[in-house]
Parts: sequence; C-alpha cells; structure tokens
Amino acid sequence: MSNSSLAPGLKQRHVTMLSIAGVIGAGLFVFSGHAIAKAGPAALLAYIFTGALVVLVMRMLGEMAVASPDTGSFSTYADRAIGPWAGFSIGWLYWWFWVLAIPLEAIAAANIINAWVPGVPTWAIASALILLLTGSNFFSVARYGEFEFWFGLIKIIAIIAFIALCAAALLGLLPEREVSGLGQLMALHGGFAPNGVGAIIGAMLTTMFSFIGAEVVTIAAAESKNPARQITRATNSVVWRICVFYLLSIVMILSIVPWNDPRLPQVGSFQRALEIMNIPNAKLIIDIVVLLAVASCMNSQVYTGSRMLYSLARRGDAPRFLKRINRAKVPVAAVACTTVLGVVATFINYFAPENVFKFLLSTSGAVALLVYLVIAVSQLCLRKKMLAAGKPLAFRMWLFPWLTWAVILFISGALLSMFFIEAYRSEITATGLLAILIICLGLMNARKAPHPVLGQPRHKAPAAQ
Repeated sequence: MSNSSLAPGLKQRHVTMLSIAGVIGAGLFVFSGHAIAKAGPAALLAYIFTGALVVLVMRMLGEMAVASPDTGSFSTYADRAIGPWAGFSIGWLYWWFWVLAIPLEAIAAANIINAWVPGVPTWAIASALILLLTGSNFFSVARYGEFEFWFGLIKIIAIIAFIALCAAALLGLLPEREVSGLGQLMALHGGFAPNGVGAIIGAMLTTMFSFIGAEVVTIAAAESKNPARQITRATNSVVWRICVFYLLSIVMILSIVPWNDPRLPQVGSFQRALEIMNIPNAKLIIDIVVLLAVASCMNSQVYTGSRMLYSLARRGDAPRFLKRINRAKVPVAAVACTTVLGVVATFINYFAPENVFKFLLSTSGAVALLVYLVIAVSQLCLRKKMLAAGKPLAFRMWLFPWLTWAVILFISGALLSMFFIEAYRSEITATGLLAILIICLGLMNARKAPHPVLGQPRHKAPAAQ
C-alpha cells in the first residue's frame, strides 16, 4: 500500500460510522432551509438528483480505491490517470476547500456559544474551538476515529429522533399538534414547483455542497487494517444513507413546514419544524445538535486536509517537511499546517476587510464539482488501463462507460450553469481563476526529474501495489 508509513489504526466501527455520518453537518440541519425556500417542495428533486450524482461518484471512487487504497484518494488517482499536474491541482484545490471550511464551522459554533456566554469575543471562541477540537488529530488516528465515532452516533440518533417525532405528528399521535401533512407537497402554497425549473437547478447547486465529505471515507479507510473491504462496505451503504438521512428528513420537513415560511431560511429547516410542532426549547435542542455536528465536521476537515497535504508532500507536490510523522505515525506537520491556516482564515474573517474573506470563500465555491469531475475522468482512464494490464476488478462502476460519461456531462453542465446564474457567477469565476493558477504551478512542478517516492521519472505516477 502506497501510504504504508501511516498506521492502520482505524477500526471497522470507526470507518463504518465515518461512512454513515460523514455527510451529516450544518448543511443538512441548517442550510437545507435555503434550498427549500428557493425551490419549494421541488427541492426534494434537487436532493434526489444530487444524491444520485453522489452515489455514482462514490461508486467510481470506490472502484479505484478498492483496487489501490491510498490516503491521497482521488488526487493520487488523478496523478496516475491524467498526469502529475492533475493530481497536484486537484489535491491543492481540495486542501484549500477544507482550510476555508474550518473557519465557517468554527464561526457557526462560536455564534451558538456566544449566545450562551455573550461576554467572550466570538473570534476568540472560534479560534479556541479550532485548536481544541482538532487536537485529537495530533494523536493516533485511532483517537480521531473514536472521537468521530461518538460524535457521529449522536448525529445519527438526533436525525432518527427527528424523523420519528415528525412521523408521530403526521400520524396525529402528538396531542394538540396539528400539521399540514403530505398534501402540502403538491396542493398548497403554489404547488410542487412554485418557482419553476430554474429554481430546482439553483437548489441543486446549494444541495451539492451539503454532500461534500462523502469521499472522506476512502481517505480514512486507507488507514484501516482492511481498506478494500471497508471501502466496499462504505460505498455500498451510500444509497441508503442518502435515502434515510437526507431524503426522508426533507420529506418530513416539507410535510410540516410551508416552503414560503419566512422563518425557514432564518432559523433552519429542523428548528422551524420543531417550532411548528410546538416542541419545547426547539432552538436550544437544534443549537446543541448543530454544535456537536460542527465539532465533528471541524475535526474531520483537519483530518482530511492534513492527509491530502501529506499525500501531496510524499509525491513531491508539497514541501518535504509536510510528510513528517510522529511516533504514532500521524503526519503532525500537515495537521499543524492545516490547523494554523484554519485559525488564520478565522482571523481574516474578523479583522480583515469584509470583502477579503468573501473573496477567499468564492475561490472554493465550485471545488466540490471539480473534485467530482476529476474522479469521473480518472475512473474513465484508469478502468481502461487496468483492463489493458489484465488486472481483475473486485469492485466495479455500474454500466461503464455510459454512466461515467453521463456524470461527466452532468457536472460540466452544472459548472456552465453556475456561470450564467448571477448568484453563483462570482464563485465559478474565482474558483476557475484559482484552478488555472494551480494547474500552471502543477505543470511546472511536473517537470521535476525523479519521483520522490519511488525514484521514477516524474511523469510516471507510482504504480498501484
């Protein structure tokens, strides 16, 4: 295995929980309200289409990861399939995405805590949370896995309890709590798609970023004792995870909360549903759940960013000191770099001019779509190479190459749509300019002579072992 210098410390239950809870964050608990407010009940279609895309991308990524588990995941596969410049570019873009996501989660958590302890500056709370909650990444990977296991379990219990509570209300089992019911999806407040098809496309672009993180399990599984089996199980479970935790939750919310409720985008879909059902302390309940979800997400963001940075350093695509590991075989230099820059980004948000942080965020706006596009192109190329080499595939993408090409065309269309939709134009432009800059750096870096890991010419990526 190409990442043999890292310890296989994640247990089966750790990887299983990461695969189940990896996509459950503030995007579901809070920002789903924005998607519903945009498209009405038709937001459900946005979640179905986006969920289907994630399932297909995870299937493609699973095929490559089972054949060759690696902590660099799709960045390593892009290196092998497309060229070193591609692995360099997508690896750095992905790391940049997570560095900028860290302060967003920290600020969301700090705002909640600041309401409880108003005397403490929000920036201080956010910075302290990053340093405190990402501390588990400096110890063995087993500590990280244990942290995520319990936080993930809490998130799952919260969603199951929410679904059960909504179902009880819809069935009339909660006294003095009348709700509209499933008929609200079709007949009330302008029908199923009150804002037209264009609003569904806009909602899809919003929901797309709620699902980013599903691919983390292929990075984490590379540090488990049986990565091929863990990746297979996690990838196969993607379908029911999305159906239960996303689609069923959204159906429940749409049955209880009118899509045009003015408080929906303000307080979030879960909190508004609890308020309509007259559940006491609805805000406090959701604040606690979101705080725990944000803590889990921050921890995972540092883990994911550090492993990508470590993989880049091992391939000679990042400074050499970033591949240093400690006695527990944790890439502490990459962890420290990712954490510190997350804190720096938090300070920029509070102390730099307002437009500076907004611009930085816009540079990562379409990275999720670019990552999915690279995964699809890499799988298309690597499948042909593996079959030509006579290598058996234990895990395969469905209906190859037709579904792979469908995903490539769909993502390309989504990226093009972002340019013509005013709300996303700045994001796609800034992300595109950053991507072009990094690709140019990648092309320059690819001209290095020896490969730092295997001593091969730099244009030949390391072969799967």
